[in-house]
Amino acid sequence: MPTFKLLLLPGDGIGPEVMAEMKRVIAFLEARGLAAFAIEEDLVGGAAYDAHGKAISEAAMAKAKAADAVLFGAVGGPKWHKVPYEARPEAGLLRLRKDLGLFANLRPAICYPALADASSLKRELVEGLDIMIVRELTGGVYFGEPKTITDLGNGQKRAVDTQVYDTYEIERIARVAFELARRRRNKVTSMEKRNVMKSGVLWHEVVSEVHRREYKDVELEHQLADAGGMQLVRQPKQFDVIVTDNLFGDMLSDVAAMLTGSLGMLPSASLGEVDAKTKKRRALYEPVHGSAPDIAGTGQANPIAMIGSLAMALRYSFGLAETADLIDQAIAGVLAQGLRTADIRGEAKRTVGTAAMGDAIIAELERKSA
Repeated sequence: MPTFKLLLLPGDGIGPEVMAEMKRVIAFLEARGLAAFAIEEDLVGGAAYDAHGKAISEAAMAKAKAADAVLFGAVGGPKWHKVPYEARPEAGLLRLRKDLGLFANLRPAICYPALADASSLKRELVEGLDIMIVRELTGGVYFGEPKTITDLGNGQKRAVDTQVYDTYEIERIARVAFELARRRRNKVTSMEKRNVMKSGVLWHEVVSEVHRREYKDVELEHQLADAGGMQLVRQPKQFDVIVTDNLFGDMLSDVAAMLTGSLGMLPSASLGEVDAKTKKRRALYEPVHGSAPDIAGTGQANPIAMIGSLAMALRYSFGLAETADLIDQAIAGVLAQGLRTADIRGEAKRTVGTAAMGDAIIAELERKSA
């Protein structure tokens, strides 16, 4: 069995707490011979700023580039609100995405049957929901130049953010979406704003051409991003894979996440290009819930998204789909038993903390792998 190199970056807030439960799952997998890892750990975000004066050190970046995958907790909190903009905790994550070339963000929105009533939508709209949102992650308005604030005098200022996409950036994210759809329900919905944005016109054109040239077997539809957002809360199960740009992907994936009942439930993957020589791709896996400083240190955090991020790493970086399925089944089994952390408790009577949820998932893994 190959040994995979992991870099763990717990970060800030609840990051270290949920990462601790994920490490227990890693220990279980290794003890059962289901996977083998060489693990390093380092600082990111506010923790790195406190230690090094920057959101991620050069040593940590070197480890990230050498790893087969990075597992990331969360960054940020009120303690660092006044640090210089370029050293803010979030800059560590942005640098990881940029320097590792992590252009494809995969955010699943899955509604476990036991949590269908926790959604803000009616059970029949979300029960069995399984959407994959593919967000372009290294281009668009978040990285486009110029990005400025100019003093115009007389108390007036002008802020400029630039939305920029090149053909190759759209082609490669479209291919990721089509390839995923082939392994799912074979449908891609591309979302942009071609009615008011030139980048949307190019996006529509390039996605259509990649489909015509390489993926005619996959169903493709186009929706304007605002209409797509409406459809996500009107009839979400119509979607399989949604592909969209950085800005719209950021917003639409959060909308889709809340259909499932809690941001604390959802993992994500950020993938780079496949290396022509090694056939591997750099990757970072993280929960989407953020650092939640209001509950940090209280033992209330939900570790499911962090553990689910490990499952995504097993599936997309290490080719261990059966082991990933085992983790997903263990999570579903624990929820079916009625265990809930505070963020998903609803009217449940069995509310547990971070460590107890980790205990339950490991117990379910033991039962299912016996």
